[in-house]
Amino acid sequence: MNDSERLAIAAHLHVALRRKTGRVTDTEWMASDTAYGQAMARFALSHALANQDAELERLAQRFAASLPGAPAPAAPATASDPAAPQGLVASAKRYVGGLR
Repeated sequence: MNDSERLAIAAHLHVALRRKTGRVTDTEWMASDTAYGQAMARFALSHALANQDAELERLAQRFAASLPGAPAPAAPATASDPAAPQGLVASAKRYVGGLR
């Protein structure tokens, strides 16, 4: 997938997150920084699963799959999940927590 397609998907995810969660993201950074993109995809998936939001889940999965070298997340990682890689959990907390 090329950069412009990933940016377009990030823009759709940004709008959905803003509308459904009130969260503001940096669309260009999300599309260019894999760690930030993964964190935002996990945040979106977590919200989608908690609220049974199929549209947001679809967008988050599509965006996660567009990231270079990043597999689509099956489920959001949480600090209480013993199988979650601790580096990814810390990264997600830093990005998500910094946007509040």
